[in-house]
Amino acid sequence: MEFTFETNYNQKSLTAMARVLRKTIRKKRSKRSHIFGWIIVVLSTLLTLASWKDGIVFSGNTIVTILAILMILIVLFWEDAINGYVARKRMLPGTEKGTTVFDEEGYHSTSEVGESKWHYDKINIVAETAEYFVFVFSISHAQVFDKSSITGGTVEEFGRFIAEMTGKEVQRVK
Repeated sequence: MEFTFETNYNQKSLTAMARVLRKTIRKKRSKRSHIFGWIIVVLSTLLTLASWKDGIVFSGNTIVTILAILMILIVLFWEDAINGYVARKRMLPGTEKGTTVFDEEGYHSTSEVGESKWHYDKINIVAETAEYFVFVFSISHAQVFDKSSITGGTVEEFGRFIAEMTGKEVQRVK
């Protein structure tokens, strides 16, 4: 059986890949970072409000604190999009689109730059979102495959195929 995917590595697909990394292999570290970020937001807000006990005054310190709170909130709410953006900026020119063919022996990806052959035993986590399959290799390396472009079978057939080839259960990530 052979499956083929055509994937555009755009902001949407890279954001999905970043979300999978955060919710699987980076889960523990991400949770700690979020707790720390929220503690900083709460403490900074309390300090700002305490400095306004005699009325709202926008001093230099207050403005810097409010900007820091806003920056932390932006990162907390849009972390995956920011990580996807950074990943997109780090991509090699010519790798924005790729065709990947899966068979029993492994899979190979082709882009404008060249071709790469991969073995299933290198995949640590197989995840699935509503629109993508994501293979996680390490804390900072993954691949994403667009479900809407699959040929050679259905999404369900590919899920069973990849679970069998890797020996890993496909994790559902929202």
